[in-house]
Amino acid sequence: MKYLKFLLVGMFFGIVLFKSEAVSWYRIYEMFRFQSFHMYGIISTAILSGILFLQIAKNQHTKNLLGHEIEVPKKDHGFIRYLFGGIIFGLGWALIGACPGPMYILVGTGVYSMIIVIIAALFGTLLYGVLKEKLPH
Repeated sequence: MKYLKFLLVGMFFGIVLFKSEAVSWYRIYEMFRFQSFHMYGIISTAILSGILFLQIAKNQHTKNLLGHEIEVPKKDHGFIRYLFGGIIFGLGWALIGACPGPMYILVGTGVYSMIIVIIAALFGTLLYGVLKEKLPH
């Protein structure tokens, strides 16, 4: 019962993404070919909303569920690694036609081939966890 609100918010978010066509392969394809503003508008709205709500949380000293003040740790500087990681993420996104969040929504809409993608993503995460200490950070 404690986590029901998170489930409901997640379901609502999934419905919004589906109805806005943000999980549509064709919309993502249009975005990567620079043929439509649709996805850029959605992504820009998400970025601006994130900035706004994060600033509100900082200024209001918002607390998390455990009662601790929300803190955002400083990121390490390093343009090359963020560029490299972004390229890998973008290539994977372009290859499968969905970023990690909508993969689950697509399974819920009947695109069961996304289960293979989810398994591959989980394997990649596991592999990163195993190799993390050996990789340059």
